[in-house]
Amino acid sequence: MPFRLLALDIDGTLLDSDKDVSARTRAAIAAAREQGVQLVLVTGRRYPAARRVAEALGGAVPLVLHNGALIVEAGSVLRCHPLSRAAAANAVRLGRRHGADAVVHAGQRGEGRLLFERVSPGNPLLADYLDRSGADVLRVADLLTELQSNEDPMQVMFAGAAEAMEALLAPLGHALGDEARLERTTYPRYGVAIIDVLHPEVGKAGALAFLQERWGFAAAETLAIGDNWNDREMLERAGLGLVMGNADPALRALGLPVLPSNDEDGVAVALETYVLK
Repeated sequence: MPFRLLALDIDGTLLDSDKDVSARTRAAIAAAREQGVQLVLVTGRRYPAARRVAEALGGAVPLVLHNGALIVEAGSVLRCHPLSRAAAANAVRLGRRHGADAVVHAGQRGEGRLLFERVSPGNPLLADYLDRSGADVLRVADLLTELQSNEDPMQVMFAGAAEAMEALLAPLGHALGDEARLERTTYPRYGVAIIDVLHPEVGKAGALAFLQERWGFAAAETLAIGDNWNDREMLERAGLGLVMGNADPALRALGLPVLPSNDEDGVAVALETYVLK
C-alpha cells in the first residue's frame, strides 16, 4: 500500500544540527506533497516554535504539539488535552525537592507561554531554551501560585543534565502515578535530557491515530520518522516507522529501520526510497 500520510518529528529529524531544513530534504518533502502525500509535523514543541518551521515548508501544515497534547489544523485548535493543575503542581513540588528547574507551558489556544521561577547556574540547556523563546517567557515568583490562578497548563517541563533527569524520572513517575504521562527526550551526544509531564492520555501515537481517523488514512498508509524516545510509539504504530541515524543508540537498537542522520538528509533518503517514484 502506498504511503499517503507522512508524520515527521522536527528536532533531530526534519531539522539538521543548524536548526535548518536542507535543500534536499525540502525538495523531497515538496515532491511528496505534490504527489498527494499529507504532511503533519509531530513534535514536542509548542505552537509558536513549530509554526515557524511549518511556514518555512510552505502551504498549510497541520501540527501535533506538546507531544500530542495540542493539535492545530489550518491555524485553529482541533484538539486540546491539558495537564490538570493538580498534577502540574505535584510535578513542580517534586522537582523542587530534587533541585530540578521546572517550566510550565501555558496556553490552551496555542499561545505557547513559558512560566519559570529560576534557572540553576549549571543548566545551560534550559537557559538557552528560555533565551531563544524571547517574549513568550515570563519569570514568576511562585509557579504554584500561578497554577492556582490560571487555567490548566499544557505541560510541565524539566530540562538539564542527563544524569539529573534520569534520577528525577522514577520518583516523578511514582509521585504522579496515573495523574500524568512522562515523556523523555535524550541527547547523549550533549549529555542533556528533557522530561515532559503531560495529560495521562497524551502521546504522539494517539494524536496520529486521531488524525488518521479524521483524514481517512489507514495505519499502513502512514510513514513516520523520528529520532527520540517520545517518537517510539508513533514509529511502532505506523505502517513504517524509521529512526534517524543520530538517535540514541539504545533507540536505534530496538529493531526499526535506521536512516542516515539529520545532517545526512535522512528524511530525504526516506522519501526518495519509500514515497517518490
